Amino acid sequence: MNSDFVNLTTENLVNEHLCCIIRSKKAHPGVEAKRQWLLARLNEGHVFRKLNEKATVFIEYAPLETAWVPITGDNYYYLYCLWVSGSHKGKGYGQSLLSYCVADAKEKGKSGLCMLGAKKQKAWLSDQAFVKNFGFEVVDTTDNGYELLALSFDKTTPKFAQTVKKQEIESKELTIYYDMQCPYIYQNIERIKQYCEENAVPVSLIQVDTLKKAKELPCVFNNWGVFYKGKFETVNLLDVAYVKRILKK
Repeated sequence: MNSDFVNLTTENLVNEHLCCIIRSKKAHPGVEAKRQWLLARLNEGHVFRKLNEKATVFIEYAPLETAWVPITGDNYYYLYCLWVSGSHKGKGYGQSLLSYCVADAKEKGKSGLCMLGAKKQKAWLSDQAFVKNFGFEVVDTTDNGYELLALSFDKTTPKFAQTVKKQEIESKELTIYYDMQCPYIYQNIERIKQYCEENAVPVSLIQVDTLKKAKELPCVFNNWGVFYKGKFETVNLLDVAYVKRILKK
């Protein structure tokens, strides 16, 4: 196992590969949007640690107080993403990255770590079975099966913001809340926008561009949240087939 890791900083961010499996020789708008989003977050204590090669092996986390999620708690880290893919799976990289995060939290006197999960694993959420082996436990839930997982060092626990529990909005049209934290979001938004324009489907695309907006969202959120007919649908990114399934409801 290659043990050469690097943490992104405001100095090296412009030249570092951002890990997600987007392969493009040209500047990719989603990757560049992510780079700009990160640039504004790194001075807030946001951590992006990656294997020092062009591979999808990384962990991303931030102080819960400045994490763009509708979760409240004191002195926690929020784990956005832990991802190891392809030929790098099964070599201990995930354990190494999560161990680093736990050690970092303890060194900084944090009360623990937390992350978004679900009773049934979601494609765009980190592997909750894996983190449960580290001692993460369910500390809060929603009525539609989402869970807040936490590893507490001092028996305190975070919780979902009260707005999350409602999971309803007034608008009945397809509504998507998003930020630019994930490189895939830009192209997903463009694909949905094109489909809706071509098929005369009303859609509201709401960019979450401040911490305040993120903390007050009406649904669970890791960088993406979808509503239709006023009801929350998913945190998963959408392809056209998925959009069609939602619109049939």
